[in-house]
Amino acid sequence: MLLDILILFAAGLLAGTMNALAGGGSFVSFPAMVLVGLPSVAANASSTVALVPGTLASAYAYTTGAGKVGFRGLAGVKFAVVLGTSVAGGLAGAILLLVTPVATFDAVIPWLLLFAAVTFAFGRDAGAWLRARVHLGAGALLPVQFVLGVYGGYFGGAVGIMMLAVWSLLDGADLKQLNPTRTMVVSAMNSIAVVCFVVAGQVWWPQTIALLLGGLAGGYAGARVGQMLPASVVRRVIIAVTVVMTAIFFRRAYF
Repeated sequence: MLLDILILFAAGLLAGTMNALAGGGSFVSFPAMVLVGLPSVAANASSTVALVPGTLASAYAYTTGAGKVGFRGLAGVKFAVVLGTSVAGGLAGAILLLVTPVATFDAVIPWLLLFAAVTFAFGRDAGAWLRARVHLGAGALLPVQFVLGVYGGYFGGAVGIMMLAVWSLLDGADLKQLNPTRTMVVSAMNSIAVVCFVVAGQVWWPQTIALLLGGLAGGYAGARVGQMLPASVVRRVIIAVTVVMTAIFFRRAYF
């Protein structure tokens, strides 16, 4: 048990650092939960619970201090409506996860990891390519946002990057201006999912707390490391981690 706690704290440290630098922490936290023996559905739920304080802290940071910002609507839709749609999707996704049999989730998870890995690796470039060729009407925002919320509540890997890519097709704002809104929306959909997982009894608390503490330490360390490392190096390291984890879960599920 002590070894499991140490593994999870170390995984949380790495995941928190990754999230602080560029995202992708769930590619470490979820596999670590599976490694120490949690069933895949409980591992995903517990990982989400462990990492959500970090995203909430990031959202709170945008509302305080000299860098205080307001959360904006998108494509003429008020922020509160976008937020409410995302939370509804997150709730639906969390419930869908809870009713998914473990064996089914074990078969699905490698494909979710692959999808998230490809999005993380190519999402920004794909977003720029699509912006030059595609423009979605404002009417598409809420249906698409609900689907993103479902994905976020069910699994959530790279969901923030997916949001920015979609929003860039709907809104002419600079992506940097959309970042505070994205952080708050992801935090809200994760939070409603956490409530569902806790009520359903799917959270393994000793393991979750170990991962959570590591994540908090990693988030702080990541902010410092990010000032010293080139962004290109950070991105390559995170992509390498995502590829390795995806390959491991394909082998585990199918070979």
